[in-house]
Amino acid sequence: MLVLGVSLGASAVWSVLSLLRKLTAEQPLSAQTTAMNTTVTPDRPWLDLAYQVAGIGIALVPVLLALHLLGRDLGTAAKAARYLGFDAAAVRPDLARGAALAAVIGIPGLGLYLAARALGVNTTVSTANLADTWWAVPILVCASVQNAVLEEVVVVGYLFTRWAQAGWPLVAVIAASAAIRGTYHLYQGFGGFVGNVAMGVIFGLVYARTRRVMPLVVAHTLLDIVAFVGYRELAPVLGWL
Repeated sequence: MLVLGVSLGASAVWSVLSLLRKLTAEQPLSAQTTAMNTTVTPDRPWLDLAYQVAGIGIALVPVLLALHLLGRDLGTAAKAARYLGFDAAAVRPDLARGAALAAVIGIPGLGLYLAARALGVNTTVSTANLADTWWAVPILVCASVQNAVLEEVVVVGYLFTRWAQAGWPLVAVIAASAAIRGTYHLYQGFGGFVGNVAMGVIFGLVYARTRRVMPLVVAHTLLDIVAFVGYRELAPVLGWL
């Protein structure tokens, strides 16, 4: 609870409040836009870059906390990372599984997003709103990696380990992890919730079988790079995005 409280659990609380704010606004949900990866100081690009880098770095602190706490049981944080499969022990299989997972989830995920928007139960998600600078794309890639590492190490690797130690059955572990993942995406709307719950179930099943978090990190990183960088490049010419 404490690890979640300083990371994605807190994000879930803010996400629920964000959804309530949007549902009670004058505009319908489908007419609203959710902006991500936004510029902080557009008139001072150097300071904006500092904000973006600091945000990415601070967001990874809960990952270090989770590895530290688990490392108290296993000896060191490095041993904890290896225990979760958050290492480079199987690079090629991890990359292959991650790419396959990204393909399996990405295409249906885009369809679900468009369907939810058409049904009026999701906002339009604008995923890349940085100024037009030389560092915009690198920052979006780094943000993708940060999101993947934070979510997969904490919500899958760490929580699966702790809940298993507490005697939870695997079905309950997967369901709880997926529900948390969906909840902290509610700020996008109900489509974001459903899509991320489904993603959480798939990722949970893969982790239960492989005991490696790295394929999930790879898949999540690829999905976010496509969502962030792809949106930045394609949104000006594809109005339906």
